[in-house]
Amino acid sequence: MAHLLHLSPASLFSQRRSLSPLVLLPRRSSSHGLLCGASKKKETSFTDQILDYIEGGPKLRRWYGAPDILSKDGGLEEEDESSEIEEVRDCVLVTDGESEIGQMVILSLILKKARIKALVKDKRASVDAFGTYVEPVVGDRSDKFFLTKAMRDVRAIICPSNEGFFSVIGPMKGVEHIVLLSQLAVYRGSSGFQAIMSSKARKLAEQDEEAVMASGIPYTIIQAGMLQNSPGSVQGFSFGEGVAAKGKLSKEDAALICAEALDTIPQKGLILEVANGKEKVSNWREWFAALLEKESK
Repeated sequence: MAHLLHLSPASLFSQRRSLSPLVLLPRRSSSHGLLCGASKKKETSFTDQILDYIEGGPKLRRWYGAPDILSKDGGLEEEDESSEIEEVRDCVLVTDGESEIGQMVILSLILKKARIKALVKDKRASVDAFGTYVEPVVGDRSDKFFLTKAMRDVRAIICPSNEGFFSVIGPMKGVEHIVLLSQLAVYRGSSGFQAIMSSKARKLAEQDEEAVMASGIPYTIIQAGMLQNSPGSVQGFSFGEGVAAKGKLSKEDAALICAEALDTIPQKGLILEVANGKEKVSNWREWFAALLEKESK
């Protein structure tokens, strides 16, 4: 069992089928598109099976600061609005929690023992996939009142896709760090029919980056190469100007970088381009710290 403790979040995806069937069951696709697992006696998610195995069973899985217990209807217990307890901002909000890349980011955060909120369309599907490790938030994303309420307890935001989120939300009081995974470099590098097809996505990506940079909140914008459904933790990386427009990046690697970026908050902002390549990164915290030091000179 100890060998699983050293697996990277990305490798958990690629190695799930190689694990013993007595431990992990094949992943199935739910009608909602979330990652789930199934057994003959009881349905459990792939994430819960991984974490049960790592943490020594469901009775030992909880850690200090884990999300609240779900109510009987599958939703999270509502907090008392009249509570006088001082608000503690310890949540990471994932803005696109039902996309494939969003779910990979969530899994990476779970393994970092982060308290997570996720914007989703189907609360039950999220509960089935991630259990109490994620607090699903459902509502109209164009409604600023809803978004303001969703931001309670949030210290950091990870936006794993260009969806125009930051041009809608308005002021983000109390947020300490924004991590945006952007495909803007890819859209700008496209031409012909592909450029026409991606024109709307390019506009949203531009709006997101501009809004993040104008927010006054420390930010990390990860301009990634074209995202691919390839195994993570297999290739190295390539950094530098121009690599995102021409290169490709595994979605699993992109999700890992987003989660790791949270540990290093820039004084103002950081923009980096990344694609898969030959450079190896063994410690992302040290890598980000070195990059910030270089940028400050």
